[in-house]
Amino acid sequence: MAQEITLHVKDMVAKAKATINELSAEEAIRLSGEAKTLIIDLRDIRERQRDGYIANSLHVPRGMLEFWIDPESPYHKSEFVEDRHFIFHCASGWRSALSASTAQNMGLNPVSHIDGGLSAWVKAGGPITKSE
Repeated sequence: MAQEITLHVKDMVAKAKATINELSAEEAIRLSGEAKTLIIDLRDIRERQRDGYIANSLHVPRGMLEFWIDPESPYHKSEFVEDRHFIFHCASGWRSALSASTAQNMGLNPVSHIDGGLSAWVKAGGPITKSE
């Protein structure tokens, strides 16, 4: 019997976006220079290597996000207990919307995501680093 998917990704993203703070790429570019801002890159390592990345962003593989945020997890990363503004991004904004919602639900605050992801960042003239 074929599976019937009743909750679609586009609906999940729309629901997440209704509960999180979305930043335009221009806003994110402006905030990226502030000491209290930490940009979280959720893309796969191959995307980062191929397309470049935002300087000083923290690469967090999407599959490890919850484990890195939770201080009770053996995989916890200390960056997530700092008093910072966490700005999530992916390539186009879908993974980051879901991730920002999850992080917010876990208690991380303040959390935002870049609407349109790295694609919007580049289109807005945001700087990209090409080597890792």
